[in-house]
Amino acid sequence: MLDYSYLLIKKYFDENSLVQSDIESFNAFIDVEMQKIIEESKDVEPTIIPPDVESFKIRLDKVWVTKPQITEADGSKRAIFPVEARLRKITYSAPIYLEVSSHINDVQRESFTTQIGSLPIMLHSKYCHLHGMNKDQLIEKGEDPDEQGGYFIINGTERVLVTMEDLASNNFIVEKSNSGVSKYLGKLFSERGPFKIPHTIERLKNGIYYASFTRVKRAPLIVLLKALGLLKDEEIMNLISRKKQYDEVLINLFEYVAIKTDEDAMDYLAKLIGITQTREIRLQRMQEIVDKYLLPHVGTNKEDRLVKAHNLCKLLSKYITVSRGEAPLDNKDHYMNKRLKMSGDLLADLFRMNLKVLIDDILYNFQRIVKRGKFPSIKVIIRDKLLTSRIYSSMATGNWVGGRKGVSQRIQRHNYLDTLSHLQRVSSPLSNTQENFAARELHPTHIGRLCPSETPEGVNIGLKKNLALLTSVTSQTHDPMNILLNAGLKPIK
Repeated sequence: MLDYSYLLIKKYFDENSLVQSDIESFNAFIDVEMQKIIEESKDVEPTIIPPDVESFKIRLDKVWVTKPQITEADGSKRAIFPVEARLRKITYSAPIYLEVSSHINDVQRESFTTQIGSLPIMLHSKYCHLHGMNKDQLIEKGEDPDEQGGYFIINGTERVLVTMEDLASNNFIVEKSNSGVSKYLGKLFSERGPFKIPHTIERLKNGIYYASFTRVKRAPLIVLLKALGLLKDEEIMNLISRKKQYDEVLINLFEYVAIKTDEDAMDYLAKLIGITQTREIRLQRMQEIVDKYLLPHVGTNKEDRLVKAHNLCKLLSKYITVSRGEAPLDNKDHYMNKRLKMSGDLLADLFRMNLKVLIDDILYNFQRIVKRGKFPSIKVIIRDKLLTSRIYSSMATGNWVGGRKGVSQRIQRHNYLDTLSHLQRVSSPLSNTQENFAARELHPTHIGRLCPSETPEGVNIGLKKNLALLTSVTSQTHDPMNILLNAGLKPIK
């Protein structure tokens, strides 16, 4: 029996790494997420263009990353391995290439491939030179054959990106409110690309249901549904619940019975948030806010309004059933309601923010030259060192997007177990100066996922945790429809 156990354990570790999830996260970032981020800012249009040109845009197309290389002082390029990066105190990174084209009056005039920066590469990932090497080859390259990888080399220093624990986005949670006028509060973080917008649903003492998102504070939910095109009271009632008629909803419908069209509802919301221009401009601005910032994960186009209305009805239905005691309250400390942001997700946030800085710099340089009466080539206005320096700076200091600190840390090498522990660390975004007793406590859903005993003493207790050594983190699926079809779902013909 012991022989079989040993064989199984050996087989597992031959095929898997303890940091496999982090490596897969990094691979997914380069393979999928980078291109998605480029697609978000695909067409760049300057506001200042030459007078003889009707339209001008810069299009960003395909992005890819090669394996790590170094450019020597004489301009020659060659592959670099981690041991050389450590000894020479340089960053183990690979160039990022992007296809760029310019379009004058919707006709393509210039197309080329350029390097827009360099990206630090995770050791033993698909883009690392060590990937796929056997023990003898690793020893030949000056590496420890039992090394797990899963970290970066920045200016010769080995650094690890600490996994961040956060509430799951696009997940509606109803909980009791400890303060404020509402007894229950429904919360949802709607995330899509660069947007992560908090939404709340509450019922005040007057019995009216209100929704809040971005600058729209406490908008009557029924008015919001009518603004999205859901105008029939019967339809709203059926979407909230077909089995039971809730008197609370009837009160809300009666309160806003005078609003008959979606334009009247939009105008009502526009006045509520203080838009004071003419009715036409009010409607236009309010429609932009609703399309862009209301449940962006559902969609950001005009065609998505009705789907958003249906989703809001489902959220209200859950809020009513929980507040009436017909369904249990949600527990945000349940690990089903948490998500882990691993290296790939953290780098995606960093790349998205710094790409925006690079695009703003390209626009500034282009418009500055146009003002002088010249028409510049796109090649000369792209500064690849801007993106590189900003990414290196964040990874060297640990200062991240959103004001977070300590995301990148110098890896601990006191002993082998200490290194493994550091690679498995999970950090909570909650402040260590506040009590947050519930967040610090062990939860039954931690079993098999988090280590129950490894957490620091003092103010960080329960906020800094560690994954259990054999924990595997599944990556977010990029095409949920394929999973449903493979599970046996049949499309409607």
